Amino acid sequence: MSGCYEISKAKDGQFRFVLKAGNGEVILTSELYKAKASAHTGISSIQKNSGDDTKYDRLEAKNGKAYFNLKAANHQIIGTSQMYATVASRDHGIESVKKNGPTEKIKDLTVAE
Repeated sequence: MSGCYEISKAKDGQFRFVLKAGNGEVILTSELYKAKASAHTGISSIQKNSGDDTKYDRLEAKNGKAYFNLKAANHQIIGTSQMYATVASRDHGIESVKKNGPTEKIKDLTVAE
């Protein structure tokens, strides 16, 4: 089963999306966008950039947990991972984004509202 994007609306009316792996686990979360069209643009950017290893910033949080950001060609962050207990787990998460990022499957969870 392949991954998919899910677009949702935050309490303040802004939009965000997540990239889920085939098992349903969230592997990347976007920033908040004022317009749904901007969220779609962010998804397009991930589809384009997720396969490029140089677009990943491998980081460590103050609490010692590993995480990563995926950046666009303009160096803007287009998605952030969850926190991982180990560097190896984080690197596995990056590989999952590389695998699932190109998917064209998008679920718009805002249409039912």
